Amino acid sequence: MKIGYLGAGTWGFCLAALLAAKGHSVVSWTTKPDLAKKLNETKEHPLLSGIRATGDISFTTNLTDTLQDAELVIESVTSAGIRPVFEKVKQTKIPHCPVVITSKGIEQNTGLILPDVVAEVLGSQMHLLISCLSGPGYAQEVIRGLPTSVVGSAYDYDIMMLVCETFTTPTFRVYPNTDILGVSYGGALKNIIAIACGIADGLGLGYSSKAALMTRGLHEIRKLAIARGCRAETLYGLSGMGDLCMTCSSTMSRNYRFGSLLAQGLSPKDAQEKIGMVVEGAYTCISGLQLSKQLDVAMPITETVYKILCEAMPTSKAVEELMQRPIKEEHL
Repeated sequence: MKIGYLGAGTWGFCLAALLAAKGHSVVSWTTKPDLAKKLNETKEHPLLSGIRATGDISFTTNLTDTLQDAELVIESVTSAGIRPVFEKVKQTKIPHCPVVITSKGIEQNTGLILPDVVAEVLGSQMHLLISCLSGPGYAQEVIRGLPTSVVGSAYDYDIMMLVCETFTTPTFRVYPNTDILGVSYGGALKNIIAIACGIADGLGLGYSSKAALMTRGLHEIRKLAIARGCRAETLYGLSGMGDLCMTCSSTMSRNYRFGSLLAQGLSPKDAQEKIGMVVEGAYTCISGLQLSKQLDVAMPITETVYKILCEAMPTSKAVEELMQRPIKEEHL
């Protein structure tokens, strides 16, 4: 297929390279002329050194070239950037082909999952063509052929199966899951819990503390997702527990590193600048808490992370406050 790819960050480059290596023709769009030039010359991403993309792959700042004759459009931008990017797509050329969302987040103020943001921008006629890819995968590992499994989901069954078939390789297995809401919420909300786990490790609270945070964090995610009409079992799968385990336990996770830097005393702004890339959990923490208030779902870990990020609560004080909450019977 001719694939138009939106975004040339590490994850976008990784998946674009994976698809080109499978024989697809990939045109990848970025807003950064210097990056496009470097990628065309070297076929190697500056943040993924040592691995060159192979096959028919090119990089451009021309959105028209990216969308022209595309049989599949894929995005890997940011939660905050997805609406303005697809506004540009709408102004340039609305694609009449499946669209795959690989970013993970919930839009602030609207509470929309990212596939629904895209459907709202492009129009109702595109709704059944929109899908998503989510689950445990670091670009640094996937591009090197280290094995993992993720899920593909869509509003339409045939589109879902197309996504799974298109992305699957011997080391990148894509399982179908029809619960696109649950897949999206799991992928978005786990980033908040990863920040909390980074804080816990940064404060030296131990493995037991992190295990408790992850377990209660998954419970929070599940409660909110169910309130939005998702299937509970989706949150125990690859896009829920699988992604949560990965993101909460590795220094490759920006959200985890962000939390660790906060525990060291850095401000959210300074921690973000030190990481040098978007920390999606910081954005989704606000939208997640907005949804929890709207749906009257208690999310104490999310609320605590919010207080650290937006109300300048010291991390040690936040942990103390969280541990002093009244104990209730555990319901799962």
